Amino acid sequence: MSTDEPMALLGTGQVQHTRLRPRPHSFRYGTYFLMLPLRALATNPSAWGAVQHNRLGLVSFHDRDHGTGQGQALTWFESVLASEGLLDQVDGEVWLHTYPRVAGYAFKPVSFWYAHRQDGSLVAVLAEVNNTFGERHCYLLSGPNLVWGRELTANKAFHVSPFCAVSGDYRFRFLRTAQRTVVRIEHHNAEGPLLLTSVSGHLQAATALRVRRAFLGMPMMSLGVVFRIHWQALQLAVKRVPFFRKPRAPEVFVTR
Repeated sequence: MSTDEPMALLGTGQVQHTRLRPRPHSFRYGTYFLMLPLRALATNPSAWGAVQHNRLGLVSFHDRDHGTGQGQALTWFESVLASEGLLDQVDGEVWLHTYPRVAGYAFKPVSFWYAHRQDGSLVAVLAEVNNTFGERHCYLLSGPNLVWGRELTANKAFHVSPFCAVSGDYRFRFLRTAQRTVVRIEHHNAEGPLLLTSVSGHLQAATALRVRRAFLGMPMMSLGVVFRIHWQALQLAVKRVPFFRKPRAPEVFVTR
């Protein structure tokens, strides 16, 4: 396979989170994730590298972890684009930034789908969010303002944390080079900025050596994500941050 052809990438970096009100709170963790060129992978199985596809492995990707959980994840995403009248514009790659299954287990707080034109510009970005209650919701970003590095806004519609009301908006900023990716998300409410979050990482081909090193460095990474969510929630409770009951999930699966 030519080195110019897209292949599965392994990202290693960190997650940062800062709460500004009513009690300051912040954390930073090391992490690793996958960046997958799904159209290339659909036609060239060898491009998966050491990432297992729909089968058990140290680090794997399963289609059922995304969308409606049925069929191929790429087919589902393309159906979302088609329903929005965007699919005809996507004549380039579809990249998915997501957490893998680690030793068969996964929890994916958020995954990012990037739909490209052939020249590399963006047609749409979809943020696919899971909460710890087993619910999933998506925010679709598109239009003339969708440019790398430019702020994009979506109204918050989905319950994620019991310490945040379902109100206000998310402000996204996406940055990507051949070697690095950065996603920044701010949650604003009526009083201004509330949460500042980012995930970033250095991207390299998902070779057997790199996958093995990532796994051995954090063999419980997926379970660690869930543990850390609950650990941080406990700290917020100790700080007496106000608690909000979970409302009913949105009736629509994709919010624009």
